[in-house]
Amino acid sequence: MKLKLNRLIRQKFAVLALLASSSVIHATDVTTDISTDTTWSLANSPYVLKDYIFVVSPATLTIEAGVVVQADEGSANAAPALIVTQGAKISAIGTAAKPITFTSKLDNPVGTLTKDDKGLWGGLIILGKAPINSNGSATDNDPLTNQIEGVPTTSGISGEVFDASYSTYGGDDASDNSGVLKYVSIRHGGAVIGEGNEINGLTLGGVGNGTVIENIEVFANSDDGIEFFGGSVNARYLSVAY
Repeated sequence: MKLKLNRLIRQKFAVLALLASSSVIHATDVTTDISTDTTWSLANSPYVLKDYIFVVSPATLTIEAGVVVQADEGSANAAPALIVTQGAKISAIGTAAKPITFTSKLDNPVGTLTKDDKGLWGGLIILGKAPINSNGSATDNDPLTNQIEGVPTTSGISGEVFDASYSTYGGDDASDNSGVLKYVSIRHGGAVIGEGNEINGLTLGGVGNGTVIENIEVFANSDDGIEFFGGSVNARYLSVAY
């Protein structure tokens, strides 16, 4: 009887050890720009943005349903963000049961932070080639293009000087396609880069109507939840809170 009891105890501790080891989160750090087709898988989630990460043409970043994308805490020109540049695409297709979540690294586990936790990182920026009606400049260009707010000229994290094309948006292609966002939640972002130069939860600059934007939630963002800078994209089922 005693041997049987000892065996059961050993088995119980073995199971507990297995459960404990399986609950350890092994994050995948993202430190470099994405210039070739890349998939962020649920198996390697969460992914942690360590800097301003640019998806560069002609690459497509695919994010699987259920993936969590976190970002290091930062402000001013040191607030990590994900920027999909002109000609590049994002395919982030979550589901109602398995949404894709962008949030702060401090939100661990996801849902720990509250509506009062804002501006902890940057946000998601998508830039396209669809028409815009102003470039804020005394010198017009045809077709109109502009530089998006929220992207500094130099990273305060790595010191990288960003190519001006990485923040350019606008053009003459109303049907431009920057990819798909479905069932995506963006939380606790909106870092201020400078006066009048903030990052929104979701920024859409000159995004074309070939892009699909549906079932988007922005929660506890410091600046605007979603901001459209021109473009022709259609969007539906949008929720912005706090």
